[in-house]
Amino acid sequence: MSKPNNFDVQSTFCVLCGRTDDCPEKYGEKRIYVEYNLTVHYYCLLMSSGIWQRGEEDEGVDGFLITDIRKEVNRAAKLKCNICKKKGASIGCVAPKCKRSYHFPCGLQRECIFQFMEDFRSYCWEHRPVQKFTDKEPRGASQCTICLDLVEHLPVYTVLKSPCCKNAWFHRECLQYQALSAGIFFFRCTVCNNKDKFQKEMLRMGIHIPERDASWELEENAYQDLLHCYQHCDVKRCLCKKGRDYNEPDSKWEIKRCQYCGSRGTHLACSSMKSWEQNWECMECRSIFAKSGKYSKRKKRALATSEKTNGTTCLLEEPPPKSPRQSSGSPRNFLLQSSKIMCQNLSPCSHLELPASDRMTTSLSPVKSNRSWSLTQKHLREQRREVCNILKELKVQVKTKTTRLNINAESIWSNALKGFRQRNFSPTNTIEVNFSNCKNRSKTNTSAASKYHFFQLLILHLQNSSLFEGSSGKNLALDFQAVKENLYFEAGKMIAVSLVHGGPSPGFFSKTLFDCLVYGPENVKPALEDVADVDVAQTIQMIKYANSLSSLQSTLQDCCEFLTAAGCLRPVTALCDKNMLVNDILIYHVIKRITLPLESFRQGLKTLGVLEKMQMHPDAFSSILCHKPERLSAETICDLFTIHSSSDVNKLKGAGFWMGYLRDVESGESVVTLEDILLFVTGSCYIPSIGFDPEPTIKFLHIRYPIGKRLLNCLELPVTKTYQQFKNKMELTIRNTLRVEGDNFPFEVNFKSQPSLAEVV
Repeated sequence: MSKPNNFDVQSTFCVLCGRTDDCPEKYGEKRIYVEYNLTVHYYCLLMSSGIWQRGEEDEGVDGFLITDIRKEVNRAAKLKCNICKKKGASIGCVAPKCKRSYHFPCGLQRECIFQFMEDFRSYCWEHRPVQKFTDKEPRGASQCTICLDLVEHLPVYTVLKSPCCKNAWFHRECLQYQALSAGIFFFRCTVCNNKDKFQKEMLRMGIHIPERDASWELEENAYQDLLHCYQHCDVKRCLCKKGRDYNEPDSKWEIKRCQYCGSRGTHLACSSMKSWEQNWECMECRSIFAKSGKYSKRKKRALATSEKTNGTTCLLEEPPPKSPRQSSGSPRNFLLQSSKIMCQNLSPCSHLELPASDRMTTSLSPVKSNRSWSLTQKHLREQRREVCNILKELKVQVKTKTTRLNINAESIWSNALKGFRQRNFSPTNTIEVNFSNCKNRSKTNTSAASKYHFFQLLILHLQNSSLFEGSSGKNLALDFQAVKENLYFEAGKMIAVSLVHGGPSPGFFSKTLFDCLVYGPENVKPALEDVADVDVAQTIQMIKYANSLSSLQSTLQDCCEFLTAAGCLRPVTALCDKNMLVNDILIYHVIKRITLPLESFRQGLKTLGVLEKMQMHPDAFSSILCHKPERLSAETICDLFTIHSSSDVNKLKGAGFWMGYLRDVESGESVVTLEDILLFVTGSCYIPSIGFDPEPTIKFLHIRYPIGKRLLNCLELPVTKTYQQFKNKMELTIRNTLRVEGDNFPFEVNFKSQPSLAEVV
């Protein structure tokens, strides 16, 4: 066949799909045959339903004869694509009675499955194979072990799970790129290294695994660098006059490599080493061991004085090895402390104090401070009322369908984690809690008190868990095991669910953590108060308040390893350089170090749209996330309840007794507390951020004793002649009711001495 004169390679269309795209990762190699005036994508050819390889490998297009390709093009020209509605759909679904046809690129776009094995089957979006999910399958999200980004545990086209590893999840696109690179000989599970079972499942789910060697094996001289030994002196000031690359065996200018990584070196003389047999570690490896607390304690080695340059002592890149000083209870505290730091006799709290010259000595008057505190509390109340309305808007998503959680109060975290990860759990379902160590399993306890108590225990556990660090205002801590188990995501999800479902507000977030969540970590400047590690805070303070260049350089020399590990080591030529250095350390320790936990925590807070509302109303949500809940007072309880009564006289008289009793309880002149009263009526000893539903009410009736109707949040009070009768009945009923519940329910209720029945009359 003669060669066409007007054949334009750049504008050729695939004869099967009609596209000019040249994307080997998606459509396979684009084959152009000028002599046949033919262009075709390799995958379009493989998956076409009406063509087979009838020739040898070197005939036509990898065994597909040119005449057969022409016939397939003519056959497809009569078929319309069910996706783009254009002619030329050469691929059909193999499911029985399914008559859908489509182009290969259209099928990818519509999430069809193409199996690159056996007879190259194709399945449409309705009949495609899916992976099975069991009830025990973990929910939430984890890291894709290829790209390290988060991947949701969902049965969707873009997500694939490993058939051989329970907790291995991947993005489909990541797996496809890895398969094209690794080939059939090296494509395997990235977690357990399984090959046969893993490849079989991935082929079934439409991953193309080319029958060739890995791409890195095909590169010419790919392993040439492995034949070379590292020979370079990396100390800060090399003493060898012949250069850093000079290596003379059996002399002081022989290069010694790091015994751990082998990727750093030093001349023996440059590190004051007397023999080649002496072990040497580079600064990076030494800092890693220092972090882990496994670095061996050695004697302090003096700097070499025999070798000098320009009359000054040689400064090594590696400072003299010292044993890492760790604060109790924190295995990650590895800052090296010098005698200069230790001799200052700092008090336990002095690492957060300013020098006397920098502290303000002016104190506010009692009247002014009380007024300021009152205004602050008033502002917080207004913000919390706004949050209450916002959370009620989010609660509209909650459906009547229920999810029951079986909880043991002694194992609150593991039970909650199991419940939130169960397959049938949904944040939009109504949550019911059943305590397994509860003898009384009435519907009232299960639907009201149990749920309130569960969220209270859960938030308290999170506040004291290893996921957070700090005293009052807490930041995220770096826990590698928690990152691996995706616990930061679960923690954020639990807090979001608690807020919308009537749990308590956390109130322990630091302003820095809150700002990172709302405005993004790149827009936040941390402060010294955000550093929970005593050693790190002390070192930052020493740098910040160094009063001379020599003392600053001495401090930096003492903590050189830490600064290097943090990526903050910089040349200091002036005293003002300390400000930028302090800022770098704070950003690293408070923000950059916990980038992955922070992003995972943010993803969890997106549950039910909580994070989005936080970003829209930052001031309002700051009042419940960064400030502890307001302590219950007589005024708070009085404002919480609405009084209903058919008799104005009884209402006025009863309201007076009620207010007087609340004042007595607040002042400690009662055997019960304000929390006990709230628990008696609503089943909760705290006021949820979302408020109560329905709103608490009070009714004055001709009954003998008070009745707390928790399903209605209604307190029915008796009409009495005297205040003392009213008080005695309240105390006896509330105390005895909560005592019975304390015996049958995992509440912690404290009672004072019990009065006799005669005192009630």
